[in-house]
Amino acid sequence: MRFSESLREATKQSWELSLNHPFVQGIVKGDLPLETFKNYIMQDIYYLKHYGKVHAFAAAHADDFRVSARLAEKAKKTTEAELTVHKEHAEILNITNEEIENFKPAPTAYAYTSHLYRASLSGSLAQIVAAILPCYWLYADIGLQYKDAKPAEEIYQNWLNMYASSWFQESTQEMINLMDELADQASEAEKKKIKDQFIIAKEYELAFWEMSYTFETWLSEKDKLETSV
Repeated sequence: MRFSESLREATKQSWELSLNHPFVQGIVKGDLPLETFKNYIMQDIYYLKHYGKVHAFAAAHADDFRVSARLAEKAKKTTEAELTVHKEHAEILNITNEEIENFKPAPTAYAYTSHLYRASLSGSLAQIVAAILPCYWLYADIGLQYKDAKPAEEIYQNWLNMYASSWFQESTQEMINLMDELADQASEAEKKKIKDQFIIAKEYELAFWEMSYTFETWLSEKDKLETSV
């Protein structure tokens, strides 16, 4: 069994919950309220800004210049491609620059990006890759599993098409291969740390759906909303 396969096995339950989460199913069926998707897009724009930076941290950690160059290029291409799509979504959903500039992330979005930075600042290259891999892999799986879905809402069709695209599938496979290459050079103690990083990040991926679907907010903000009603 490849090391990456053991990571998938360790997160099997979380993976199934993610693929079948009401948020994802709402996109697939086309009946997810656009306001819910807008909430997700706002959170994801915030996430991606930090996700790209973590790729840069990974590139800086690499001893092999070729790996460093691959990660730096991947950071650029992945961030540019996803932000382009999100810009298109923002226009359709009427998200203003002012909303983005004044945006306050939900607790899960903040915690997830904090986890990525923790891996970057205190972990090895393999641990950083493990922390950023679930985002690639889960979205690629969603793209493949639901590539034949035909949601009536065009914005949802475009979202699914992006993750089913050959370039995203290939980019994901490159990261999976890199994970296996790095794991082959790691000690058993290091492999455990790598697996821990992956499992935590995967749990945050699932929590991200729930956060978006339930409009998670900070408790103090929730109190304000309840008081104003």
